This record gives sequence, C-alpha cells and structure tokens, in this order.
Amino acid sequence: MSHRAAVSRGPAEQRDRARMSSAAAEFYRVNGVPQVIERVLNQLFVQEPEDVHGYLANYFTDLSAPPRISRLKGREVYDARGQLSIEAEVFCIVCNEEKSMSSASVSSLLGPTAALLDQKAGSGARAEHMAAALQWINGPLDGMLKDKNPCDQSHVDHILSGFFMARFLEEKDIRDKEKEEEEQRLLSEPEVPPTPTPTPNKKGGSKGKKSNTVEKSLPPAEPPEPVLPGSCAIGSVSLAVAKAAAKIQGVPLYKYIAALKNTTAPAQLHLPLPLVTLLSCGKTSPGKLSLLEEVILIPKAGPVKETITMTLELQKEMMRIINASTKVGATLGDGGVPTAAYERPEQPLDLIHEACDACGLAPGAEVHLALNCAAPRLMDYAKGKYEVATGALKSPDDLVEFYQTLIGKYPAVVALIDPFRGEDIDQWEKLSNVMEDSCALLSDVTFKSKARPLPGVKGHVLKHVHEMTISDLICIASEHQGCGSGSELHQAGRAERRRDDGQVQPDGFYRGGAAAAGHAGLPGAAPPSSVLGSSSSSSSRGCRRRHRFKRLNQVLCSRGSIGRQRLWRTAEPQSCL
Repeated sequence: MSHRAAVSRGPAEQRDRARMSSAAAEFYRVNGVPQVIERVLNQLFVQEPEDVHGYLANYFTDLSAPPRISRLKGREVYDARGQLSIEAEVFCIVCNEEKSMSSASVSSLLGPTAALLDQKAGSGARAEHMAAALQWINGPLDGMLKDKNPCDQSHVDHILSGFFMARFLEEKDIRDKEKEEEEQRLLSEPEVPPTPTPTPNKKGGSKGKKSNTVEKSLPPAEPPEPVLPGSCAIGSVSLAVAKAAAKIQGVPLYKYIAALKNTTAPAQLHLPLPLVTLLSCGKTSPGKLSLLEEVILIPKAGPVKETITMTLELQKEMMRIINASTKVGATLGDGGVPTAAYERPEQPLDLIHEACDACGLAPGAEVHLALNCAAPRLMDYAKGKYEVATGALKSPDDLVEFYQTLIGKYPAVVALIDPFRGEDIDQWEKLSNVMEDSCALLSDVTFKSKARPLPGVKGHVLKHVHEMTISDLICIASEHQGCGSGSELHQAGRAERRRDDGQVQPDGFYRGGAAAAGHAGLPGAAPPSSVLGSSSSSSSRGCRRRHRFKRLNQVLCSRGSIGRQRLWRTAEPQSCL
C-alpha cells in the first residue's frame, strides 16, 4: 500500500519541483539576480579582499532599496525642567529590516505667559496638550508618513504642515461658532440700564495741586498667537525625521541641515560653542528682583575644553560666595540654573565680578555677559509700568535711563534680550540710540515670528517649539536676516569655524536649547557662516560692518580672525525651503 502511494506521489512531486524551479528562474531573471551575482563574483576575484563576506555584505547593502518610514511612536517624557513633554520615535525599513532610527522632542512652551500660571492650571493645560500630541503621532501622522522617504525633508514637512493647518482650521471654526453663539445669547438678553454716576461736588473739589504732566497712553499688548493642543507633535516628528535622515546619510545633523539650506553642505561651517546661564533672578526667583531672567556668560574664544573648565570654576566660586554671604544660600531653579534672593540688579552682577576676580578673570576682556530681561512678563497693565522688582515700578522711559546707567556701570554686559515689550517701539529706538555700539539689543520672536521688525535690534531669539518644522525654522530665520539683522543660533554666544584641516576659528554665537535668527553684533561676532547656510559678502560691506561694531569685535577676538562671511545672509533676502 505504501509503495503504491509513493509511486503515485512521484510524478506529482516532480511536477511541483519543476513548477517551483520555473517560478524561481523567472523571479531571479526579473530581479536581475544572475547578472548581479556574476558581477560581484568577478569583482571579488579581481580585488581579493581579506574579509570576503564583509565585502559581499557592503556590496549588496549598496544595492538595497532606500530606507522608508515604517511607523512612528510617540511617548510621554519629562524635559529638563521636569515638565511633561512628548517624544517622537521614527522607525524605518533598512535592508529589509525595521530599525529604530531616531527620536526627538521639542520644547512644549504653552505661551509667553505660561510661566505665570498657577501650577495646577499649568499642569492641566500641559497634560491636555501632550495627550493630543500623543494621539496625533500614534494615529494620523503614523499613517500619513508610512512608506515616505525620510531623506525628503521638504516633502515630510509639507505633509506635517498640511495636517496641522487642517487641525488649526477645524479648531478655529469651533471657536468661531462658540463666539457667535455667545454673541447671540448676549443679544437675546434684556439690556440693563447703566447706573448713573454721581456728579462731583464743585465746591468740595479734590485738594492738592493739579498735575500738569500728562501720562502717555500705554500701547496695548498684541494678542498672543494661539497654541493648538498637540502642536508639539509636529516639531518633534520633523526633528526626528531630520535626525533619521542624517543617520542614514552618515553625516552629523548640522551638516544635514546645512545641506537643506544650501542644497549641498558648505565647505566651511561655523560650529557654535555653548553659552552658560550663570544665574537666574527672574519673576520666579526667591528674591524681590524680577528683571534678570537670565545672566548669560559669553566666554572668551578658545578651545572648548578650556572654556568649559573656566565656566565650571566660575560657577563653583559663585556658589561659594552665595552660600557664604546669604542665609538661604543658592538654590537650583528650572533647568538646573542657580537662583539667589536679590533685591537690586547690581547685586548679581557684583557677584559675578567678584567671582571673576577670585578666578583671575577680567570682566570685559575675558568674560562678557548677556542679560535676558524678559520684560514682556513684567508689565503691570493696570499701572502701565514694568515691575522690575517687587514694589518697584518703572515706566518705559524710566527703563531706558535704568538700562543706560546699568550698562555704563557694568561694561562687561554687551547684550540685552527683550529689554521692552514689542509694543514699546519708541523705547527700543531710544535705547538703541543711547547704547550705540556698546550693547546689542536682541528680541525674542518665538511666539511672534511674523511681528514687525523693531528699531535698533541686532538679533532675534527663535526657539524650536510647537508646530515649527525644520523647513519652517530655516525659512523664518531667512526672513529675519532679510530685515538687516543677520542670523544666529539661539540667543547669543561664541561659535567657531571648523575647517577641513581641523583648525578652529572663533565666529558667531550659539546657546543650546533653541535657535535664534539675527547677527547680534556681539563681541567677536563678525558676520559668520552657520549650519543653515553661508554666503560671501564684499570686502567693502564687511569693512563697513566691522567699523560699525568696532568696539564689540575687539572684545573676544582679534580683527585678523574675523571672517568675511555672514551667518546665512543679512542684507539680501533669502529663499525658503
């Protein structure tokens, strides 16, 4: 019985094998496998590599299909401030295998006044934003970017921006309907007659002399740009895709971004050196002083290792002085920044000067400072003045004189960030005329990227937050450099030019954690070339700019080390991605 079954199965198996052989031959022919095998074997015999299998692996890797995005994964994380944030992870099919290529997270700032909200309300709003972002990444964005080329940043960002715009318009329609319903409800309610105001007694008028001074009306604050819940998913995914593409191409992220701006990466790049926030005496600090949100160190140009060592020694000396001179001592604020209880802005600056003297550093020569005033957060609209310290109010004009006196007393301060609100245009111009070249004015445009240019501003702070994609970041920076201010990364800091021969030349400014647009004219900040592009300028134009910032350029580096390239470009408008 079994012999008969075996005999009967013989022809069937032969037919199956013949069918499979024919199918296999057709499959190999269609995919060109015999030609590829023949070619690699011939090359292998000619080259005779020591690692035969490694040679074959590299050969077939080059022939593999380009990587494609397979899926996205979002998860909740905590940022450097201990606040809830979102992280996007990108998975790609590489050599027929799914791999985790990168992950990224952008700052999830809920707005310029988020820091002033009470903790409970702020935590609830943040949780709502993160839940929406998590749903976007793991839901619609995952399907929209599936099988997309991670190296096509422009196309990916276009998809992300289109998705965000659709959600934004939906939210806008909902709010418009709610507004219309509220207006209809108010119209349907009966009008309440206004309460008559008592007429003042002419005989019993107010005592005292009449004031002849007329208070200037305070320009109203511009409405903040709305932050859509979940918007940080857009920026996180865009950055994660950029990091994945840089990893696939085997280049650093800064070179990949430079290639996005310039089609090909420039031969010379200005790599930034990090600055350090030495002290925070802002609105959330334990003391009465609210004006100095950040006191930022601008170190002397030099090797990175020496700069970090010098900064650590200076911080240790500052902590020692604070702990010895105060009962409470130094505490750590958001992001690990030291905070101290001070009442006057001169106190933290005196502290830094004392620490510099103890470390053998010369303020104004080896060490410079930038002050992030964050003045828009200090405006008391009921009184129309800035509350620079608890109970200490100053009008915008008074603040101009205050900054002039402070900079005159501390020449090591070479930059002011947000000394006024954007609405106080006259005061920006007055302060710029008073300071001339002694101090650079910077403006934070993170939440007002489309705001009009302010007079006297030599740089802009631009943080990578919310729905801002990598393409948007490059585009906005290009627009601001077209306003005559140039561009730089984050607030203000030294940068270096790293050439192919390994030499480093100081140039430009950077501070980690965000990006800024605007050549600030800060110490040693000759118009540089950055990771977002480079372009040469004429000698005459470069000489005029160096003459304008003569004092500042002589502070941190010699005139001979100043390059003739601008950070992106400052005078001519730039095209966007």
